[in-house]
Amino acid sequence: MQNEPLWWITKDGDGICREIYDRHYSRRKYADGRRPAKIIGPGEYILLRTWEGDALFAWRKFIDASGQRGINCSVFRNESHHRSSDLIRQADAIADRAWPGERHYTFINARKIRSTNPGCCFKAAGWKKCGRTKGGLIIMERTP
Repeated sequence: MQNEPLWWITKDGDGICREIYDRHYSRRKYADGRRPAKIIGPGEYILLRTWEGDALFAWRKFIDASGQRGINCSVFRNESHHRSSDLIRQADAIADRAWPGERHYTFINARKIRSTNPGCCFKAAGWKKCGRTKGGLIIMERTP
């Protein structure tokens, strides 16, 4: 694991984060062509980016309609030279300080990524597959 901090906390609306988010498969596209400046929905959140602006991670605590409980990794995209598992471990540590004792979870759409092992970087960071949504998304979690 990296000893140096890789993440910087930023605000929703950070232009560099928006650019990275626009390249993520889960980006919401509006029919009318709008491109809102903010990328995270309502609730408590922590938005992280690397200093170089080549990776993005968003934590969100909100009432999840899927029934999942905990802190949601709503988006993670790594275009940097850092190992994704190192970035995830550091993001976990930040969320643990902000929301101690909370479960971390995320959804992965295996059909939208190139990996033959969806969630591999999360698994390498200590997360486990814990199920699927009704729509077929993989649910990954890290428990306290």
